[in-house]
Amino acid sequence: MTVSTVGVIGAGQMGNGIAHVMALAGYDVHLNDVNPDALKAALGVIKKNMLRQLNSGKITEADLVAALSRIKSLSQIENLGACDLIIEAATEDEGIKQKIFDSLLPHLSPHTILTSNTSSISITRLASRTDRPEKFLGFHFMNPVPVMQLVELIRGIATHQETYDICRTVVETLGKTAASAEDFPAFIVNRILMPMINEAVYTLYEGVGSVQSIDKSMRLGANHPMGPLELADFIGLDTCLAIMNVLHDGLADTKYRPCPLLTKYVEAGWLGRKTSRGFYDYRGDQPVPTR
Repeated sequence: MTVSTVGVIGAGQMGNGIAHVMALAGYDVHLNDVNPDALKAALGVIKKNMLRQLNSGKITEADLVAALSRIKSLSQIENLGACDLIIEAATEDEGIKQKIFDSLLPHLSPHTILTSNTSSISITRLASRTDRPEKFLGFHFMNPVPVMQLVELIRGIATHQETYDICRTVVETLGKTAASAEDFPAFIVNRILMPMINEAVYTLYEGVGSVQSIDKSMRLGANHPMGPLELADFIGLDTCLAIMNVLHDGLADTKYRPCPLLTKYVEAGWLGRKTSRGFYDYRGDQPVPTR
């Protein structure tokens, strides 16, 4: 099967990034969100990011115009049913994802491949609740999608090889690299990254270092482009906590226990950049540590 039409469910940071790269690669994109304001905002973000690429010489004006013309915003999820490939990119909550798939199933074409951009949730479990587990795959983009080169492809226990091969070909047309991961909690990237972030939060919690000293140490001492607490704010502390809970629950190992301080920040609604406060306060001209 040749993929020509891609449905993207969720117009947030990940969804608009996925729509962006798919449209630039020549796919017709149907972008869906339950919130009309989110759809409108996403189209603005996509245009802004493409203009940045245009100004840096990465794309031409013709590329930009053609890509934007390929993106269609849809508020009704049933209108995605005829797509060749659908990528769910909603919040990292299994219940929400399952409701999305439940509402989508009655409208799908027989050939449609279903995928999830989940960063940690079992692909096998998500697929088992659909009518096509053999055509279900984990399609995990990294953030920010237009910049990051890796895409994790995660097969559930029932995923057919043909489904995997089709999605791998799509990744290649995006100019990105696919990494094959087995369906275990948090897959590869977040299985390694999130415990590091969680340990950085423990280091703060126990008073070993301040926010600034922890981030400075990892930037300059380990040559990381971004400190772990700064990175956590960028990802979203609620997402970090959700992934740590998946690791802790799925692997039953105390080394994955979320730091109580991470939980406390999420309870406060201080989720990082998206709420203007996390381990840093972003409401001024420069980010200021909150601890």
